Amino acid sequence: MRITDLRLALVFVPFPGPVYPAWRAGGVQEGTQATVLEIDTDAGITGVGTTFAHGRREMIETVEHMVRPYLIGKDPFAVERHIHLLRTAGMFGARPWLVEVALWDIIGKAAGLPLYRLWGGYTDRVKAYASTAEVRPPARRADDVRRYRDDGFRAVKLRLHHDDPQDDLRVVEAAVAAGGGEVEIMADANQGTILPYHTMGPRWSYETARFMARELGQMGVVWLEEPLPRFDFDSIARLSAEVDIPIAGGEANAGLHEFRWLIERRCYDILQPDATLSEGLFQLRKIAGLAEAHGLRFVPHTWADGIGMAANLQLAASVPNCGYLEFPYDPPHFTMGAFQALLVEPIRVEADGCVRVPEAPGLGVELNREAVERFRVG
Repeated sequence: MRITDLRLALVFVPFPGPVYPAWRAGGVQEGTQATVLEIDTDAGITGVGTTFAHGRREMIETVEHMVRPYLIGKDPFAVERHIHLLRTAGMFGARPWLVEVALWDIIGKAAGLPLYRLWGGYTDRVKAYASTAEVRPPARRADDVRRYRDDGFRAVKLRLHHDDPQDDLRVVEAAVAAGGGEVEIMADANQGTILPYHTMGPRWSYETARFMARELGQMGVVWLEEPLPRFDFDSIARLSAEVDIPIAGGEANAGLHEFRWLIERRCYDILQPDATLSEGLFQLRKIAGLAEAHGLRFVPHTWADGIGMAANLQLAASVPNCGYLEFPYDPPHFTMGAFQALLVEPIRVEADGCVRVPEAPGLGVELNREAVERFRVG
């Protein structure tokens, strides 16, 4: 089998209304933006991969000029031979890990197996947590948690971005009470990377991070995510050693070497790389294995689109040290329909809070090409 073509599209799927993401103070997100890649082969099998776009063409230009000329005529099964190219392209352009995702989609389809079964089939169900986007007051977040529970979720992640950390604690307290012991609560400080907009947003000191970690631990919060800057390895490791609550992070760290540093220095209790951001799917399995050997958990980050979530779901179900799937969801505007518009059949949360892994070959899902054309912007 040989690769015959790589086809790319830039899409924008609008939300029903504006979303105000916590990690970008004063900013607004009006929809899901993604780069969609299809890789064709001479066997008639096409693989699909997607990643973040943010309205830019960097990914298309990276793939078109640095990746496509090399891959045409190559064996799609030889993923490990292609990894060096993708890493090099990511140094000089956008991180092209959607290419590796699409290659594995081809391999799974050729084998007639979903990827999680091809890689060992650890489980066919993964617990989903509703991953919120906005900062909301305590009473509204309490209502949200009750709604998410009715929608099937048994875990919810909140954003901590008030100027006064005490206000964040009030939100968490209300959410924990609303869950009534039936809904697990996670917390994300989004301090790994501060995205400026009109303001920089709240920035935590080490002392604030330690205080919040101890308070959240006493409330029974499952983990505290990215409480400190991404590359302050010394402080992250110190915090993890000083508090009882698990510290999670790594969503935008890149390369096996960075995760090796994070693991060997015991920075995080839970590693959260993303197959569309950090490395490719199979490369993240290496990270998951190294984490397992060090007694650490592995819970992939997901915030691209439905195809990206499907990729991370196949990965999560293939390893023994992953207990959750991040499921972006924050109605009324950040809806499942908008986030998963590029899927013919959406991924659903069942009554027990779990997502069943799709059993179709490859990523297990089908790209909605009609939606791609309808929402195409480049």
